[in-house]
Amino acid sequence: MDVTVVGRNAEISSRLRDYVEEKTAKVEQFDPRVQRVEVEVTHERNPRQADTAERVEITVISKGPVIRAEASSSDRYAAVDIAMGKLTERLRRARDRVKDHHRYAVVLRPEEAAVAPVPEPEIPDTDDAPIEDSPHAPTERGVAVEAQLGDSPVIVRQKLYPASPMTIGEALDQMELVGHPFYLFIDKETGQPCAVYRRHGWTYGVIRLDTTVS
Repeated sequence: MDVTVVGRNAEISSRLRDYVEEKTAKVEQFDPRVQRVEVEVTHERNPRQADTAERVEITVISKGPVIRAEASSSDRYAAVDIAMGKLTERLRRARDRVKDHHRYAVVLRPEEAAVAPVPEPEIPDTDDAPIEDSPHAPTERGVAVEAQLGDSPVIVRQKLYPASPMTIGEALDQMELVGHPFYLFIDKETGQPCAVYRRHGWTYGVIRLDTTVS
């Protein structure tokens, strides 16, 4: 398992790198198929955000679904601990979901037990590109492109990801695994670009784009 640690507005010390590698070593206990773990440490320079100045995002790239967690704190080591706590819980849920799926396939529909699941697209390395002069669509998968919006201080960050058609249920599972309030996907049944998102309590919403509109 490869572990990469990158910093945005932050220097990565050897002590921090060793700490991250020690903490992420337990990932293989939950997912033996893991290929690499990407850790991004961001320092927010705004003094008004001192309590959340250190943000850590951990992404697990595996032969299964991509799993991600992030956390912010005034101390980056604490942010690593919080993010790992969230990540561990999502890894455990993903492992248990696979076990439940296999148990259901064997007991109720044994003819489906040999059907291989649809593999999740692998996301390549996420080394950040330099800030450009104006926003434009990225062309390289997984590589961040940042641009300033005109003369304003607004920075727009974009990434291009591969997409595999999936059901709404699969999209909801993916949204929970990456810990985001929404998830973009291509509907397997209609071929429409869609987004699922959290509403209130245990309710969710789906937004669909009609690409036939001219």
